[in-house]
Amino acid sequence: MIKKGLKVKILTGKDRSKEGEIIEIDRANYRAKVKELNMVKKHVKTTKEKKGGIISKENFIHISNLKLVDEKKKAKKIEAKK
Repeated sequence: MIKKGLKVKILTGKDRSKEGEIIEIDRANYRAKVKELNMVKKHVKTTKEKKGGIISKENFIHISNLKLVDEKKKAKKIEAKK
């Protein structure tokens, strides 16, 4: 099961084979946001509180395109080689 805070690897798309941490999940649409991956440009209008312009932010990725990364297995593989 994919949860917020877990480390995942992206299987398809422009960020294929990169790893990151899940920061948000949309369970109704089976999508998740991964920290600093699948970045898109967003045009933001100026308001009294915020300055406008073009900002970069994470976009959702379908859960089927993500794979959990098990940190424990990686550690064991590294130790076994030594």
